[in-house]
Amino acid sequence: MQFRTEIEIPAAAKPLDRAQGIVTLGSCFAEVIGRKLEQTKAKALVNPFGTVFNPLSVHKLVAAALTQDFEFLEQGMVQQQGRWVHYDFHSSFAQEQPEVLLQNLREKLIQVGEFLKTAQALLLTWGTAFVYERLDTGAVVANCHKVPQKQFNKRLLPLEEIQESTKRTLNLLQTHCPHLQVILTVSPVRHLKDTLPLNSVSKSLLRVAAHLAQEQHAQVSYFPAYELLLDDLRDYRFFSDDLLHPSSLAEEYIWNKFLRAYADPTFIHFLDRWQQLSRDLAHKPFNPESPAHQAFLQKLLQRLQALASEVDVTEEIAAVQTQILQ
Repeated sequence: MQFRTEIEIPAAAKPLDRAQGIVTLGSCFAEVIGRKLEQTKAKALVNPFGTVFNPLSVHKLVAAALTQDFEFLEQGMVQQQGRWVHYDFHSSFAQEQPEVLLQNLREKLIQVGEFLKTAQALLLTWGTAFVYERLDTGAVVANCHKVPQKQFNKRLLPLEEIQESTKRTLNLLQTHCPHLQVILTVSPVRHLKDTLPLNSVSKSLLRVAAHLAQEQHAQVSYFPAYELLLDDLRDYRFFSDDLLHPSSLAEEYIWNKFLRAYADPTFIHFLDRWQQLSRDLAHKPFNPESPAHQAFLQKLLQRLQALASEVDVTEEIAAVQTQILQ
């Protein structure tokens, strides 16, 4: 008897090489997958603009990174609580001087553009189809930065607008990064502030837009993160305490599904070795100075040094060396 419906994800046409470069952009779920890629020593650029929930805003930043068109930057500057922020970027970019903020944003866009040109994949995660528009300019913002809500108009994007923005972005990526594959996902995080019924409307629009993009663009695939949590796991025990975000157990389940669908055999083989090393690095001895533990550390150091030709394990080697008695 079956008690759940497991989703089988077809293997990617072009499996991912751990060392070839993956960019994650979008909602906080892009951060989750990106951090897990980093933890496995994959070459990854993780949510470099900070959390961006709506597709129009993340597409705008992708376009700016590819074309190096920075004219929009000055128009989005705003001073809030004594610090300068930008409506298109996360609050973590805040600076006391506007010139410093502008320079940092330019440098970040340049970095992302350069990384995308050599990367093998872009994981693009959409969180919501609701957007906030500035009443003074009509521009969609990625972050309101606690500016009073009366200065914005909130609206639900129609499917056609999401489609058109997605098409422009994918065509631009195809022009500038012809070898890049795009992995679209809809974030499984529920947006309670929109109400649960309207959250469903929002996610449905994003899901249809992702489906149409996959159908119309050869470089696009869809990873069902949303369906894995809502339809496969389908239980509140797989949510965190806020009942909106996936729990660490659910994140691990979705991550393993992602690996099985997208990682190439070399990546999987490396993970098997790295997971054992990670467990050994996390080991907490009862007696750190015992001969047995010191011998364990020496062997661990040798294994890390043998791996150094494949990945950067400088920090791990230094951490082990500090524990070895001289």
